[in-house]
Amino acid sequence: MPGAGKSTIGVILAKVLGKDFIDADLVIQKEEGRLLSEIIEQEGPDGFLAVEERVNAGLEPEGAVIATGGSVVYGAGAMEHLGQIGVVVYLSLSYEAVEARLRDIRGRGVVLREGQTLKGLYEERTILYERYADVTVEEDGLNVEETLEKTLQALKMLIE
Repeated sequence: MPGAGKSTIGVILAKVLGKDFIDADLVIQKEEGRLLSEIIEQEGPDGFLAVEERVNAGLEPEGAVIATGGSVVYGAGAMEHLGQIGVVVYLSLSYEAVEARLRDIRGRGVVLREGQTLKGLYEERTILYERYADVTVEEDGLNVEETLEKTLQALKMLIE
C-alpha cells in the first residue's frame, strides 16, 4: 500500500545487500515524461495501470532491489514477470497504520477509481498482495530498522 515504506526499505535493503535500487515509479515518470499524478489525470486509472504494467513487465535488472508502486498488483503480467525475476516481498500494514501515514493520497499518484475510498482500496489490494507475495513482512508497530531486519530474516529463510 502507499505509505508502507517500499522505497525507504528498498533503498536500505539494496545498500545492505550490495545491490542496485530501482524505484519503478521513477522509471515510469522518466519514460513517460510526466508525474504519476499527471498520468492518472490525463490517462485515467485504466490508462495509468496499462503504463505501469508495461514498464514493470519490462524491467530486466541484474541484481537489484525493485520498489514498485502499490497498484502494480493489478497487472497480472507484471506480477508474473516480477515473480520470475526475483522474490516478491509484501510489506503488510493494518488499514489504521496506512491511514495514519497518508496525507495527500491523490498527490502521491495513487490510483483511486471514482468514488473509491482508501478503505475500499486497501481491502481490494490486500487480497492481491497476499496472492503474489513470496514473503510477507508484518510491519505494524515496527520502525524502519526493525522492518529492514524482519525483511532480511524473511529473505534469508526463503533462500535457505
